Amino acid sequence: MTRRRTPRGLVAAVAVAGTAAAALLPSPGAVAAALPQARVFMVNPVQSSGDQTLADHKDAASDVPASAYATVTLRNLDASGSLSGKWAAVRSETGKPAAVADAGTLDRSDDRFEQVMAYFWVNEAQEYLQGLGFGTELPGANDRVQPVRLNQWGADNSFFTDKKAEIRFGKGGVDDAEDADVIVHEYGHAVHHAQVPGFGTTPESGAIGEAFGDYLAVAVGTHAAAKYGWPLKADAACVGDWDSTGYSEAPHCLRRIDGTKTYADREGEVHADGEIWSRALLDIRTSLGARTADRIIVNAQFGFAPDTSFRDAALTTVATAERMYGKAAAAAVRDAFRAREIPGV
Repeated sequence: MTRRRTPRGLVAAVAVAGTAAAALLPSPGAVAAALPQARVFMVNPVQSSGDQTLADHKDAASDVPASAYATVTLRNLDASGSLSGKWAAVRSETGKPAAVADAGTLDRSDDRFEQVMAYFWVNEAQEYLQGLGFGTELPGANDRVQPVRLNQWGADNSFFTDKKAEIRFGKGGVDDAEDADVIVHEYGHAVHHAQVPGFGTTPESGAIGEAFGDYLAVAVGTHAAAKYGWPLKADAACVGDWDSTGYSEAPHCLRRIDGTKTYADREGEVHADGEIWSRALLDIRTSLGARTADRIIVNAQFGFAPDTSFRDAALTTVATAERMYGKAAAAAVRDAFRAREIPGV
């Protein structure tokens, strides 16, 4: 007589096989523990603590509480053992290079900490863009290895140079790469350059570039805080809370993205005028939600000219919103730019 396996027997066999397979796989916790770990600031110490009295005293570890740090996973690294990977390659010619093996033990008193911050936050910013669909369903936005150099400027300033498509972070006061807002702001310039080579050749296009850098810093920082469960105890619309402690009054702020400036308030200085554009971007986000807004904002930038005006960039963004999400989204975007009284929108 031929014997047949019953449905119950089949289920039991699958269950046993599944149990055996599971026994061969490491637990999720074990996988996470096996990946390289690092200490970083949770965006920056002022934002995570809300303490506006924090100040720099020549990179002293005691300047910030231990609670300002988080232990994170360094993702997308290559096999070199250095801070180099799929989306970032960090180096410093003025100090000892940071090794991945040491990244979990460093604090701000060690210059290598800034290298770790730079790697983590550049990678985090590109992962954020990837999560929006850039590089898959939408064109990639600086989806390459981003070169980063630290302590090359020798002054309290940082910048993106289009000659080498490289980000350089300065030192002095709070060293710039100690603040994730500054890191991601500069990465915003790299994104713009990758989308439109030579972008920012006029005062208005330059202001748009500064505005996008500020906006991206807030977008990535708040996204990371939500993703990792980090505290957010300072005003999220304030950019560079920690970096600016040495040159601004409390509550410390390099710039804001929620100001009230309109087109008539232009000064001809790109950082000041950028606050007009960044407020419009924030209003788009408030109206449409973070994901929809950021997909529109970044995707629209592919259509900007290097010397674009506020008007032309606004109209391109409105058209992008309609193409991607329809007339209601386009109307919300148009309203945001009209609230800044940008002519011709």
